[in-house]
Amino acid sequence: MNTQLRWQSVAKGLGTLVPVVSTLANSAAGSPVSARYFYSVWLRHLVSIASVRPRFSYEVVAELGPGDALGMGICALLSGARRYIGLDRIAFGPRADNLRLLDELQALFKVRTPIPDDQEFPGVYPKLEMYAFPGNVVTDDMLAVSLAPRQLARLRAALQGELHFSEDSLFSYAAPWDASERVRPGSVDLLVSQAVLEHVDDVDGAYRAMHRWLKADGVMSHRIDYTCHGITRDWYGHWTVSTGLWRIVRGKRAYLINRLPHSAHIAAMRRNGFEIVDCAPTPSSPAAPAGNLRIAHIASDLAIKGAFVVAQPTAQ
Repeated sequence: MNTQLRWQSVAKGLGTLVPVVSTLANSAAGSPVSARYFYSVWLRHLVSIASVRPRFSYEVVAELGPGDALGMGICALLSGARRYIGLDRIAFGPRADNLRLLDELQALFKVRTPIPDDQEFPGVYPKLEMYAFPGNVVTDDMLAVSLAPRQLARLRAALQGELHFSEDSLFSYAAPWDASERVRPGSVDLLVSQAVLEHVDDVDGAYRAMHRWLKADGVMSHRIDYTCHGITRDWYGHWTVSTGLWRIVRGKRAYLINRLPHSAHIAAMRRNGFEIVDCAPTPSSPAAPAGNLRIAHIASDLAIKGAFVVAQPTAQ
């Protein structure tokens, strides 16, 4: 047995071989539900993009991996987006507290609340130099429209209805995202994800789909977490597990983590038609040891436990 593995991780993988356990494991989204969390994450993405691409649109926003809480989508629409598309690996039933999120988030936007910072959310990325409300990105004119009573009533009605995929909906939802051709090519202005891409098995397929969905002048931003997610004792321990043993840990779960390091994600983005606009790696402490790793990597991967990446389709 790999000494890095926690026994609970192996037990969970073996447990999914039992049908009822497998069903339960693949039905829990585990999405955070704090309104201030979603508010902080969404605005951090916007501020980070604006710092390297001052002119960008988020009229149509797509999110990879929203889970069952649609906080990012609500934030996007309250910020002035015309449409939000949630794209998941498996379908999760939306939580009733999405309506509570709407009430709490509209209150935060109404008074232009500063972005909750590292004191409140020390583990949230990307980090910012300043956490003031980004009035240069989410303007008063935009908020006058998005926070108008009629628009808020539309948002509430959309959240109370059944989520489905429609070109006319404020909220659209598709699962499984990788088997769906419903998102029109070249229809998305901004595509975001937060700690999701480390869970995607076919990263080439994911980045290829994103390239198809984005407009030529679109942009995407992703926070990617390369750590073990508690499966092993050290943050890099999952990289030391053999392929056979990892299959046991994975079990029959629809997804776990793909164990790809930073260089693999950057290479996959470039291979599928993207240029990197900005990349902010999170340095690891301690760095992963060079020996005993079972994954393909380069030397710099050992000192990177996460990254925030802004990319755009490569100009033709």
